[in-house]
Amino acid sequence: MSQSTAPQLSRKDFVSDQDVRWCPGCGDYAILAQVQKVLPELGVPRERFVFISGIGCSSRFPYYMNTYGFHSIHGRAPAIASGLKAVHPELSVWIVTGDGDGLSIGGNHLLHVLRRNVDVNLLLFNNRIYGLTKGQYSPTSEQGKVTKSTPVGSIDYPLQPITVALGAEATFVARTLDVEAKHLQAVIRQAHDHRGASFVEILQNCNIFNDGAFEEFTDKDKKAETQLVLEHGKPLVFGKNRDKGIRMRGHRLEVVQLGNGISADDLLVHDETDDALAFLLSSMKQPEFPLPIGVFRAVNRPPYDVAINAQIRQAQEHQPADLDALFNRGDVWEVG
Repeated sequence: MSQSTAPQLSRKDFVSDQDVRWCPGCGDYAILAQVQKVLPELGVPRERFVFISGIGCSSRFPYYMNTYGFHSIHGRAPAIASGLKAVHPELSVWIVTGDGDGLSIGGNHLLHVLRRNVDVNLLLFNNRIYGLTKGQYSPTSEQGKVTKSTPVGSIDYPLQPITVALGAEATFVARTLDVEAKHLQAVIRQAHDHRGASFVEILQNCNIFNDGAFEEFTDKDKKAETQLVLEHGKPLVFGKNRDKGIRMRGHRLEVVQLGNGISADDLLVHDETDDALAFLLSSMKQPEFPLPIGVFRAVNRPPYDVAINAQIRQAQEHQPADLDALFNRGDVWEVG
């Protein structure tokens, strides 16, 4: 069925008949709502969407989407998604994971789905805590975090999901927030439109075990001063009065106040194809710097599923399958 003849879909078409079992007030509700709003606009038949998850609060996502789905095992959603996309490249495959599922037991699988550039969309919900297992620290919890498993404070240095994705050379890397509806929708659309592995970190509030973790960046009276919205081709400007910016000083970034001889021309201009800039932005620590949200990196590279299927076709054309010959090739012997 062509997109022009496909039936018009709405958010209701993507809402399943399952009771949503997240805690009241959880940020996952907001993410679910925006995904269900965006999918009907993508021009893809509903039966071609697949949501695959691992273990955790976020991993209940497939139950609530009226699409195909797979609630898999801890950390292994990227491996299952890779196999599915390789044999069914026509599908729109989405991975839903959390900071624990994706960066702890699933860290190895996450790295490889990104470096291989499998054409899937990976949404990582980051609430800096283990929610499903009731409040232990996670790989993204800040140093000194007091939890049930770190009663005197975590001594671990936290992983930065964006930096990890960039290190794996993911071809699309972005960050957004659960409560920024329009921004979240825009990033989801961009992730879908990208050919290759899309990695989206979504900062998500766990109001039971880590409430207010991102309040500095979501509070309506503060966020203009604490968020840096990345826009390709535009200078890095922020602030309630758009009077602050980011410029390069030597080999380091710095925050500057516009005026007194400093203008937008002195600021860095965001370039989604600039790997060095993406790494610098991902390393900006708060509260010294604002929190960058938006697309850090978007580059083109042949997707894994396209390459592997081309390789298979080429092998079939040049060497037709002969199982008997394969079984008896090389060193063989008979057992008497």
